[in-house]
Amino acid sequence: MAEPSGESHSSESVATATADPRNGENKNRDSADTMIEAVGLSKFYGPFAAARDISFQVKKGELVAFLGPNGAGKSTTMKMLTGYIAPSEGFARIAGHNMMDDRIAGSRRLGYLPENGPLYPEMTPLGMLEFFAEARGLPTATKKNQIEKVIDICDLSSVVYKPISKLSKGFKQRVGMSQALLHEPDVLILDEPTAGLDPNQIRGVRKTMRKLSETKTILLSTHILQEVEAMADRVVLINEGRKVYDGDVDGLRVIGSGDLDEAFHQLTGHKFD
Repeated sequence: MAEPSGESHSSESVATATADPRNGENKNRDSADTMIEAVGLSKFYGPFAAARDISFQVKKGELVAFLGPNGAGKSTTMKMLTGYIAPSEGFARIAGHNMMDDRIAGSRRLGYLPENGPLYPEMTPLGMLEFFAEARGLPTATKKNQIEKVIDICDLSSVVYKPISKLSKGFKQRVGMSQALLHEPDVLILDEPTAGLDPNQIRGVRKTMRKLSETKTILLSTHILQEVEAMADRVVLINEGRKVYDGDVDGLRVIGSGDLDEAFHQLTGHKFD
């Protein structure tokens, strides 16, 4: 991978220099290996661009950190990737399915955890999982086994009969994760899964992510650099709605002279200097 210049780190130059950390290997792999694809995604609200011309791919088996400061456009981009909102320009594919034209088929391959997950506070975790199993049309013969499986993966056995409203933030995050895993998706898109958690809860989420990454493709949004070092195979970084880096963690360290905090600062501006 070419080293970015120490003189300038414009959006176009950095993205180009680091776009292919495997020196072209990804480009030569079969397109069927691409599980998440953003192609020129833009979202405009009047004159304001929440996201502008964002393109990247996530290959089968990768865990990619989607990095950026607050307000950079991470959640907007993830909502476009999942088909939750329509892009103003561009398109997204999940496991080869265009999420505007073929959203239902794409959703069958996708588990999505938004920043504020779809929880029903009056339900118990078990009741909510049973509800989502019915809504997703899981066969009766496999529903019970699937619910037990995600309860085990997310370590929810001690709280399955408690109202969700009474659970800690960490357990609520695990409940949200469990519904995203219920239908055994190939792809996970997770928006700030460790936001607001204490250090022990964060360790638990990281452990779950590492386990899941053995069998699934994961795009994980964060602005916490420790998450990148702990879990990610690759980093896509956006700032002010534009992609400014796509490459491995080592390449990001080059930009910051060995310091990820400095690299983040270099790529996301100097507004507070």
